[in-house]
Amino acid sequence: MAVSERKPLVSVIMGSSSDWDIMSSATKMLKDFDIPHEARVLSAHRTPDVLREYVKFAEERGVEIFIAGAGMSAALPGVVASCTVLPVLGVPIPSGALNGVDALYSIVQMPPGIPVGCFSIGKAGATNAGLMAIAILSQKYPELKAKLIEYREKQAKKILETHLPEE
Repeated sequence: MAVSERKPLVSVIMGSSSDWDIMSSATKMLKDFDIPHEARVLSAHRTPDVLREYVKFAEERGVEIFIAGAGMSAALPGVVASCTVLPVLGVPIPSGALNGVDALYSIVQMPPGIPVGCFSIGKAGATNAGLMAIAILSQKYPELKAKLIEYREKQAKKILETHLPEE
């Protein structure tokens, strides 16, 4: 079965609807590669029971990877990881007084035994989390590997064709 014909393979979760501006960069990458996904707002602090239930049954729905974006205390990626053995990719959201640095530290310092992959703060991190999800899935779905190679080749070509203004 082709990847695009499957149930959602990736779940993108954020703690607040205000995080969508950042996390939509992850879903854009997934859309560009025709990867079925779902996006939800679920809070580790405000909806902990609903979050745990959602993660618990995600694998039965076909989910193979989680991308979780969170700001400030950034508990969401760690809580998701504590509820599943599926890969969890954490994206620090720039917010609060420390503009995402606190979230970066919270995600990157997970205790041993509950891993969360951590990306850079903001849209670049969300984009790279989407690409990492694609790279992980490409190990199982060969058509994604070919698309990823083509994507990288296009990026390289764009750089090589860049012309600087004359001095």
